Amino acid sequence: MNATRRLTGLAIVAALCLVLTSMRALAQAPAAGQDAAAKGPKYTQAEYNAEQACAAEKVPVAVIKCADDFVAKYPNSDLLVYIYPLYYQAYSAQKNYSKMIEIADKLAALGDKVDALTRFNAYYSHATAYYAMISDPAVGPNASKDAALAKAAEDAAAAALKTFEEVKKPDNVTDDAWAKQKTVSQLTLNGIAAQAAMNAKDCSSAVKGYKAALGLNPDDLTFNYRLGQAYLCMNPPQQMDAFWSIARAVTAKGATQAQAAKVKDYLRKLIANYQGGTVCDSLTDAELNELLQLASSSADRPSSYSLPNATDLAAAQKDMTIASVVNDLKASGDKAKLSWLAACGLEFPEVPGKVIEVVPGTDAIVLKIAFVTSDAEFDAATTPNMEVKVVGQPEAARVKKDSAVHFTATLVSYDPEPAFFLHWDKAKVKAEDIPKEKGTPKKPPVRKPAARKPAAKPS
Repeated sequence: MNATRRLTGLAIVAALCLVLTSMRALAQAPAAGQDAAAKGPKYTQAEYNAEQACAAEKVPVAVIKCADDFVAKYPNSDLLVYIYPLYYQAYSAQKNYSKMIEIADKLAALGDKVDALTRFNAYYSHATAYYAMISDPAVGPNASKDAALAKAAEDAAAAALKTFEEVKKPDNVTDDAWAKQKTVSQLTLNGIAAQAAMNAKDCSSAVKGYKAALGLNPDDLTFNYRLGQAYLCMNPPQQMDAFWSIARAVTAKGATQAQAAKVKDYLRKLIANYQGGTVCDSLTDAELNELLQLASSSADRPSSYSLPNATDLAAAQKDMTIASVVNDLKASGDKAKLSWLAACGLEFPEVPGKVIEVVPGTDAIVLKIAFVTSDAEFDAATTPNMEVKVVGQPEAARVKKDSAVHFTATLVSYDPEPAFFLHWDKAKVKAEDIPKEKGTPKKPPVRKPAARKPAAKPS
C-alpha cells in the first residue's frame, strides 16, 4: 500500500501543523483572573505554568512524565486540550501506537468543550496511529487481525472526515492551499478507513472507502488495486468489478513498469482461475488486453462488460461436438466467443474430413483438410478449411489426396469468416483410414461426427 503510505505521511504533517496552530492560538489566552471577560478556557496561573513546562520539554520520556504529573494534579483542567496532543506526539516518537490511540480518544471525548479543529486532530491521530501500527513489521501482523481495533480506526477516520467539514479555513491560508490540504487528508482518511474495514472483514465498507478515495484521485494505482481486492472478498465475490479495478491499477499513470507488469500478471492469473484454468494462453491474453484497453478509458465498469466463468464454459462443453463448434464459430457474435473459449485447447475425437493436400515433413506431417459431415459435402469439397499437424505418425504421409479421413487432435486456433480456418495440433489419423504400405487404398465411407464430448481440459 505504498501510495497510501505516501499520502498518509503527507497528511500527518498537515495534521500536525493544524495541531500546532491550534495550540499556539490557545496558548495566548490569559491566565484566569487577569481578564474575567475573556472567552475560552479558564485555568489558574499554576496550571498555565505547569502546562508550559510540559510544552518546553523536548525528550519524549520527559514529556510523558510531565504530562502524567499534570493530569494527576489537574484531572479536569481546561488545559488538557494542550496536554493530550503533547502526549500522543511523544508516544508517536516512541512508536507506542496503542497509547497514541488511547490519548487521542481522550481528547476526542472532550466533545463540545474543544473546537472542531482539535476534535479533527484527535480523530485523525487515532486513524493514522492505527495505520502506523499495522504498517510496523514488529506489531503489524497481529494488529491487522484485531477486528475491534480495526473497527475503532474505521470509526475514527469517518469521524475525522465528518468533523473536517466543520473546520474553518485559517485566515492566513490561501483557498488553493486549503483545498489541497483537505484533499490529502480526505485521501488518507478514506484509505485508512477502507484498509481498516478490510481488516475487520467488512468488505462492503472497504469498497465504499476505496471508491471515495478514487473519487478524489481516480488514477491511483494502490487504491484501484485495493478496491479490486475488496470486491474479491465480498460475499459473493464481485469478480467483474474486481477485474476492472485491478486493470485500472495496471494502466495507472503513476505505475512504474515493474509495478504494472506485476499487477498485470496477477490479473491474468485471476482471469484464468475464474474461467477454470483455460488451456489456450492466447485467449486469456486477448481477454486481458481487451480489458486493459477498456478500463484505461473509464473508471466505472459498464454493465455490458463481462467474462464467462468456469460454469458457463462447462455448460457450453456439455454437448459440444466439432460440428456444433464449427457452426457457432461461423455464426460469430457472443455465441462464437463462448464456444471458442470453451473449445480452444480441447482434444476432439475422430474429426471427419476430406484430404485436399498432404505436406510431408521431418518432424510433422501437415494435412490440409475440408471438414465434411455428409457424402454431399464430401463430393463438393475442393478447398481446405482445416490445417492438421500430425505428430509421431509418419505413416500418415501415405494418406492420399481426396480421400476421407478421421483424426483425433487438439484444437489450437482458428481464423474467423470470411477466411474460416481451423488449426489442429498433436493429431493422430485413424489407423483404418491410412492406406497400407502396399496395394491400392480403398476409400473408406464418410462418417458423420458423433455427439461425443471432447476430451476434458487438463486441470
